[in-house]
Amino acid sequence: MMNIQMQKMLSLATLLLCTAGATPLSAQIVNYAESGVPDRVGLELLQEEPHDLIYMTEEAGGGWVKVRLLEFPGRKVPEDPKGTLQFDVIGIELKRFVTDWKNIEKIDLWEIRLERETMEMIARGDFKGAYPFLSVLIRDYPNRPGLRKLRSEFLWRDAIKRAKAGEFEATLAMLEELWRYAPEYQPQKVLGALSGITDKLMTKLVKDGQLELAQQMLARLEKDYGEGRLASVAKWNQLFLQLAQKKQQEAIAALEAKDYRAARALSRESVAVRPDIEGGKELVRKIDTIYPLVRVGVLQTATVLDPTRIDNWASRRAGRLVYRTLFEMKGAGPEGGEYEFVFGETETTPYRTQFDLVLETEKLKPPLSEIKAFTLADKIAERATRNTPEYFSPWAAAVEAIGMDGPKRIECSLRRPHVLPSCLLQIPIDGSWFGGEKGAPTGAYKQSDTGDDLVRYVLAAEPEFPEQLREVVEIRQASASDGVSLLLQGELDVLDQLFPADAIRLSKSRDIRVKTYPLPTVHMLVPCSDHAYLAERTFRRALVYGINRADILNGELLEGLEAPGCQVVSGPFPAGIEMDDPLGYAYDKSISPRRYEPRLAKLLMTLNANQMKALADRKKEKVPEMKPIRLAFPADNLSRVACEAIMSQWQLLDLKVELVELPVGRTFPEPGTADIVYVSAAIWEPIIDARRLLGPEGLAASSDQLVGLGLRRIEEARDWKKVRDGLLDLHAIAHHELPVLPLWQMVDSYAYRRELIGVGNDIVSLYQNADKWQLNQ
Repeated sequence: MMNIQMQKMLSLATLLLCTAGATPLSAQIVNYAESGVPDRVGLELLQEEPHDLIYMTEEAGGGWVKVRLLEFPGRKVPEDPKGTLQFDVIGIELKRFVTDWKNIEKIDLWEIRLERETMEMIARGDFKGAYPFLSVLIRDYPNRPGLRKLRSEFLWRDAIKRAKAGEFEATLAMLEELWRYAPEYQPQKVLGALSGITDKLMTKLVKDGQLELAQQMLARLEKDYGEGRLASVAKWNQLFLQLAQKKQQEAIAALEAKDYRAARALSRESVAVRPDIEGGKELVRKIDTIYPLVRVGVLQTATVLDPTRIDNWASRRAGRLVYRTLFEMKGAGPEGGEYEFVFGETETTPYRTQFDLVLETEKLKPPLSEIKAFTLADKIAERATRNTPEYFSPWAAAVEAIGMDGPKRIECSLRRPHVLPSCLLQIPIDGSWFGGEKGAPTGAYKQSDTGDDLVRYVLAAEPEFPEQLREVVEIRQASASDGVSLLLQGELDVLDQLFPADAIRLSKSRDIRVKTYPLPTVHMLVPCSDHAYLAERTFRRALVYGINRADILNGELLEGLEAPGCQVVSGPFPAGIEMDDPLGYAYDKSISPRRYEPRLAKLLMTLNANQMKALADRKKEKVPEMKPIRLAFPADNLSRVACEAIMSQWQLLDLKVELVELPVGRTFPEPGTADIVYVSAAIWEPIIDARRLLGPEGLAASSDQLVGLGLRRIEEARDWKKVRDGLLDLHAIAHHELPVLPLWQMVDSYAYRRELIGVGNDIVSLYQNADKWQLNQ
């Protein structure tokens, strides 16, 4: 502290002289002056250290100085002060100053300046500017006299401004905050404004068809304010009652006309508009009993129905609803998949050289009960006959002869022992097998109305029991989060595919069951064009090193959450969910996934370019042009998020990348429209799926000799040890040759409301037990 004789009164000039040895002050902020007043700084005032302003009298030399907050009792300037005042000047450390009170003209306290700035901005209608000042006052000086009125003025005037601009939602929020904060502030005006703005909002919601949201808002307003305070609440309660009664009558009329879809929708709309309408919930239950219907939220609706597709989730899901398969996978066992013969039972000789199909048609329902043994034998034979659409080379290589032993037994003699011949006969069954039309459904349901965002599947025959679902409606969701919200609201009954974060969120709801599919999917990038650079293994390797797969998986897709089984993979086969999971029998855990190495990626790209140039020079040809890489992805937000991240990382390697979103329901691009495609593949039985993925006729259409040799070794294996050894070798080959670019493995989940029963546990496909689903009324 600097000692100055109390008798010597300091003018501002003396004060400035005393600071000659002080540290220079900022050029942007002036902390004292010999005359005038401080400049107006607006919002920049809040960037300064809190301070009071002391103004000197003309007799003392005039001017002003910024000082640290003065320690007045209750922060009030004394009315008739005597003696001297000690203070610290902003920007001058370790020195204290003293002056006589008679030298001080006035003191402008910091909080008063904040209040003044706030009031002036409110008066100008600058509420964005006023808000920071008001926030500081509320935080630092909550007990200031007049602050309650100042804050109320801010809320009231801001609400009026927003209402004039048509910002009705924001206006309502401001008015409600004002009412909660200061109900004594102009209560009649505030309630009148609340009534008017809610009337406008209700009109807008009803016009937009958001009846349930409108009813929810009305119910809340009635709870918070009552009908007596807000005239709009009484008005809309009456209007909603009339609307609900009208919809209820329309629902009854539709029910009498047996238009069950319309009746169901109208009855639910009636209850949504007025939950307490007399007989509303009873009518909904009655219609659900007469015409049970389930709404399934999906990320992709199916345009092709095939329960055996490995690359199309929607096609595989909906295909199971419409078609049965000769051998259907029911789960995973200790040695490969567990399959069920749809027409009966199977028998295998001890040496696995004969595989017999025994028909038990007496246990089946139409149309499956109408199958003839010779028809089935023909279908199996066609699968082994070249130049037929049904030809499948692994089955042709496995079977030597097909014969019949009576009207209900088909004998298949095998060239060599096969560990799992049933997996080779996953053949979709349609109506032509029973003398009907080709493509006719054989499952419990058939496709009805279709569109990009909604597909209906109706019961194909008479219900087997009264509660059996008459209809399954798939509704495409713009995003997984939208589906979660609708499931929680009861607008959906099932979600077929969840993000891990959504699964955790839904598992906390008492109304929802969350289950995990037992078999994971493997995500990869599959080359699909004649792009000259993608044809080079060195370039493909550079692409893999240029993707931070762990970061995309854990950050973008899993949102930082732990999800057992979700992991980066080094090959095209599933790694299993647990350490010793038999599902991972084709995955070589000794092969680590390539790390993210962008520098190495750049080096490999340079090396590849040099190799291609040298080859072109030897052939006296032109070096192929480096065209942009067209990266295709299915039209769902999980694939989109992943591919956008991949594109951004490839662009860091100076690659030009173009994203191509595939049409709804498609998972593989048309020839010439893309160069590489993001695929989520169900490689659940690597013995057979390895060729469907990597073979010349598979997704990757690989002509690599090493890959072909690896596939043949697997198909010639006589026991499980040789099968596993062959698959591990193929994993190593795929890791080295990169016919596909492996990304990660995902463990998928589904969720449904507890009112739906019969879904089952450990189901491979969502609709595995759809014919047994029913709504618990």
